[in-house]
Amino acid sequence: MSTEMSRRKVLAAGAVLAGSAALVASQEGTASATAPAATTKGNPKVKPTIVLVHGGYADSSCWNATIAELQHRGYTTICGANPLRGIPTDAPYIASLLDSITGPVVLVAHSMGGTVITNAAAGKANVKALVYISAFVPDVGETQGDLINKFPGSEVLPVSVPVPYTKADGTTGTDLYLSKDGQAAFAADIPTETFRVLQATQRPFDAASFTYPTTAAAWKTIPVWGLVAGRDKAIPPACERWMYTRANARKIVEVPTSSHVAMLSHPRIVADLIKDAAEAVS
Repeated sequence: MSTEMSRRKVLAAGAVLAGSAALVASQEGTASATAPAATTKGNPKVKPTIVLVHGGYADSSCWNATIAELQHRGYTTICGANPLRGIPTDAPYIASLLDSITGPVVLVAHSMGGTVITNAAAGKANVKALVYISAFVPDVGETQGDLINKFPGSEVLPVSVPVPYTKADGTTGTDLYLSKDGQAAFAADIPTETFRVLQATQRPFDAASFTYPTTAAAWKTIPVWGLVAGRDKAIPPACERWMYTRANARKIVEVPTSSHVAMLSHPRIVADLIKDAAEAVS
């Protein structure tokens, strides 16, 4: 092998090594830039994962605007796909999602999702806060039917469309869909075009969801934050206030102009409340 050929091979190897070192340095620099900074000496402050659970007449996309706010603030976010079959199915499903997450969790729910997280979070040491957004907060033995009838003002049942379906065991169940005429009762403060998409892509819920009694009340051991939608015609605002107060909520935010879907019409306020809860328990 000639001296010139050997020299070229040495130079080529050196260039490869230098490029690899630069790549590693770049990756390390990126990791350092994105890693959460320690706020106390010897005890880095870890941001909790935000887990969001939707209610009926909706799917996980109803959280999109709120997720954008939370991710902008540096929070890892996960949306739980609520089956909407009732406590016996929904709570274990969301509980299994919580079990898969390493580190602290702030668990957030809208509407019927509140019943689900109230049951699912019981005994979960990683769940540090519960945030209810115009949501049910039942106690042990209570049903959603009990709560929604406790105060006047709910107008959503007359705009719900029952659709029979066949269950796995061959029996017949009833799904409830929000009709095209349901905007005033459910989402009066979002654009009509947005409502039409929501209504077209909704997940129905089993009507039996309103009959299952709550088996655990996680809010008795986990701190609570709550948002009252002042113009809610699905869950009456008075009911939301009463439930949050009973749960000894650390903070209750009222949005006087909000319909039931505050996470769509007021995502920044919703994200602010979630952030308050996350910072309080971090």
